[in-house]
Amino acid sequence: MKISIIQTSLAWEDPKANLDNFTQKINNIEGGTDLIILPEMFATGFTMNPAAVAESANGDSVNWMKQTAIANNCAISGSLVITENGNYYNRLFFVLPDGEVKTYNKRHLFSFAGEDKFYTAGLEKLIVEYKGWKICPLVCYDLRFPVFARNVEEYDLLLYVANWPQIRTLAWDSLLRARAIENLSYTIGVNRVGTDGNGHAYSGHSQVIDALGAYITEPFENDAVVTVTLDKEALQETRKKFAFLNDRDNFLLS
Repeated sequence: MKISIIQTSLAWEDPKANLDNFTQKINNIEGGTDLIILPEMFATGFTMNPAAVAESANGDSVNWMKQTAIANNCAISGSLVITENGNYYNRLFFVLPDGEVKTYNKRHLFSFAGEDKFYTAGLEKLIVEYKGWKICPLVCYDLRFPVFARNVEEYDLLLYVANWPQIRTLAWDSLLRARAIENLSYTIGVNRVGTDGNGHAYSGHSQVIDALGAYITEPFENDAVVTVTLDKEALQETRKKFAFLNDRDNFLLS
């Protein structure tokens, strides 16, 4: 599978500027791609002011994702601030090439920044089946909670979209590799760069890791679009040789 990750600065609470930026970058991807991954809250930055920026599930940003997926014959994923039934959600969208939408509401809200005071947590894990791959998309702070990410579904690709501050980059790098190794899965982290409206700096460090924890794309700090090709057959060979998932503990998540 050919995957393009977009690491860029985000205009604070300015969806139009951000969508224009992503459109330009996507239009410059050469040779096509199967999946485009954007950061967390890619239209606004990580804001605790949802009342000012929240959209409906049929809003401009979601429609842009659908149009982009259809026009480029690829899937696209990233999270947005969504309002629904009087609640606000940090909702990840996974839009398929035909415009079909899969969603996941961020389960672990970042209480350190007060996210739990403004947003409603999700409950259900999402596994997307796409082009013969099983994909588990999660959001930022979810990275710190390995039980929820545990590979009980035999997924092939674990991905995190994030606004992860520079000051905790060591944790980001370390936890992404840990998730890849313990789940015997390709793992991708897509973060932003620049400074947000609260003055928090982001150094990116988006990366692609194989099932044994080796870098396919090493962490990088510049504004860039990086495209990689992942090999499912190689993953299956790794799992056959190192059948560690067979020894997983059984548990119930509550």
